Amino acid sequence: MLTREDLWSLEEYAVRRNDFRARVMDHKRHRHITIGDHVRLLFEDKITIQYQIQEMLRVERIFEAEGIQEELDAYNPLIPNGSNLKATLMFEYTDVEQRKRMLALLKGAEHKVWLKVAEHPQVFAIADEDLERENDEKTSSVHFLRFELSDADIHGLKSGEELMIGIDTHHVQPNFTLVDNAGRQALSEDLEARLFQ
Repeated sequence: MLTREDLWSLEEYAVRRNDFRARVMDHKRHRHITIGDHVRLLFEDKITIQYQIQEMLRVERIFEAEGIQEELDAYNPLIPNGSNLKATLMFEYTDVEQRKRMLALLKGAEHKVWLKVAEHPQVFAIADEDLERENDEKTSSVHFLRFELSDADIHGLKSGEELMIGIDTHHVQPNFTLVDNAGRQALSEDLEARLFQ
């Protein structure tokens, strides 16, 4: 969880921004997982969320304590707590008409995203706990997901077992991916080792 003490003032962030942004972009490299050509998940952690908050404060010119706390309250729930993984899910279609058509076809697909560690059971995401992001006609292009992992899942990831991530819809092909070792290692660092000792 981030607090005001973890954040830089607007002036200090202006000085640090370029270096911090480069560090965050490098950090995100192994936290982006794609499924097919149009589905991307960014697995969030303390660093990615700090960057989001700092950027929001910068763009909105927020410097008062109350406004800063509002941003912390909005974004802190996206940081994993040691027993789960949290991700921003994005359905990405550059063509406007294709996007409109696909978001209608993908209605409800955010509830069908799963991950699987080796031979353990699939873990389906809990989607959009903060607010509903679909309507009667279509889903949103952005969703927030939480994957609650068992002790066995955590032990498996920490031990180097393979990780697959998928989405149960035929509108995405291929509809699953095997996460490479660098990605699996990055995500395993979000999990608390104490849970399987």
